[in-house]
Amino acid sequence: MRPRSVSVRVPATTANLGPGFDCLGMALDWWNDVHVEVSSEPRVVALGEGADSLSSSEDNLVYRAAQALFREAGEEPPHLSVTCENRIPLARGLGSSAAALVGGLVAANALCERPLDEPCLLQLAARMEGHADNVAPALLGGCRVVVRNGDSIVADAVSTPPELKAIVLVPDVPMPTRQARAVLSPDVTREDAVFNLGRVALLVNALAQGRTENLRVAAQDRLHQPARAGIFPAMKYVIRAAESAGALCAFLSGGGSSVLALAASRFMTIGFEMADAADKLGYQATVRITSPSALGAHVVDCN
Repeated sequence: MRPRSVSVRVPATTANLGPGFDCLGMALDWWNDVHVEVSSEPRVVALGEGADSLSSSEDNLVYRAAQALFREAGEEPPHLSVTCENRIPLARGLGSSAAALVGGLVAANALCERPLDEPCLLQLAARMEGHADNVAPALLGGCRVVVRNGDSIVADAVSTPPELKAIVLVPDVPMPTRQARAVLSPDVTREDAVFNLGRVALLVNALAQGRTENLRVAAQDRLHQPARAGIFPAMKYVIRAAESAGALCAFLSGGGSSVLALAASRFMTIGFEMADAADKLGYQATVRITSPSALGAHVVDCN
């Protein structure tokens, strides 16, 4: 008998990691829970983050993703009852939309008895999201180099030093993805392209080889952070405060407004200094200390 209900956990993600614009992403130990069951009428309930703003109808992103999976599997989508326990902040550069998409896809795939394998799920998620730097680590876990190759997506894993922690400053102001992308120039100079290419290579090598002394240089960026600083002026001061307090590196998480620092020690001090720098410029923020997660979206119950 096919399952009628499923519960899925899906992680927050950070993308770009400084210079890796649209091609690097990392899963974090910070989770949303999605419960989906076949029902007589469509129903969506959002709890926690976004409870007052997310759609409670069939255009909810989790619901739409689940329905898309049924269609991709060649089945007529049933009515679903969806309950989302959201802990990932919205519009803060932590992959909330990727988590919604992946959660809906993985849940529906389980209800269909898994007709789609991971590459197909990744392809579908990327098609719906528009890019794969968040959906790849949300689905697969770990740190991922994400490259589109024709009609397929390569999402190769990069090992990370086990001692690394992520200190995340989440400001009280959102930075919607559309706004964060709208400020970017369509043109890139050769000098800036070479600057970022070298640092992406250095960053991947520093993580894979445990050469954390190179992370500060490796996380520098010229392609997106300077422009986005105009939306969130505190960014460069928060990054500077994190590094001065002992962080190995710090960068805008995805399109912002969160700033993420990687460190091997002094986690509380780094978080305090980041929040203090934001506060001095008039931004209230919360700080969360977490870790990179090797685990991506996964089913926790299915019956």
